[in-house]
Amino acid sequence: MKKTAAAPTPAPAPVTPAPRVGRVSRLSQLTVPSMAQSVASTAAKSSFTQVASTALVPPPHVALKKDPKLANNWKTKTPEQLTDPEVIAMPDSEYMNEKQMAYFRLKLVGLKQGILENAGETTEHLREDTVVVPDPADRATIEEEHALELRTRDRERKLLKKIEQSIQRIDAGDYGYCDETGEPIGVGRLLARPTATLSLEAQQRRELKQKMFGD
Repeated sequence: MKKTAAAPTPAPAPVTPAPRVGRVSRLSQLTVPSMAQSVASTAAKSSFTQVASTALVPPPHVALKKDPKLANNWKTKTPEQLTDPEVIAMPDSEYMNEKQMAYFRLKLVGLKQGILENAGETTEHLREDTVVVPDPADRATIEEEHALELRTRDRERKLLKKIEQSIQRIDAGDYGYCDETGEPIGVGRLLARPTATLSLEAQQRRELKQKMFGD
């Protein structure tokens, strides 16, 4: 009897590796924030926005162009009613008169109040975020945001000291004049940086000296 040759065994189909469920799950944890992370992120971003809009970011440069139509407005308005353009338009002979001093005091007090309010909100945020978050990525995010907020508060603390010193200078009648030269700092520079103690030229000389000598 003639034997029939056995049919060749087909090669096994390649096996597609199963998706790594662990990696997908981990990715979901990283890309979809938990509720605690969202709360902390919202709090930190809100606080940081307030800082940027008040103390840490200097106001935009104030143009020194005087509007003659506003030159005498200061005579009929209280410091609370005056605006920056009206203060700029005041005659040079009235530089740092009582009304102008009072106007800058209001600005400094407003900055101080904003910093104190931000500090209180930071304390409240840190107290609210003391809940234990099990996910390491969430904990790292919250801790990073806390560190950012604390660094911001530290810079504000230093600014607060300068603000208080500026208010003391107003009380002593020394506000608005350069510590090095005794010359007027200028209304425009003070509006942009109310805590300035040096004229623009003196500040530039000091910065150049620091770059040259590192002192």
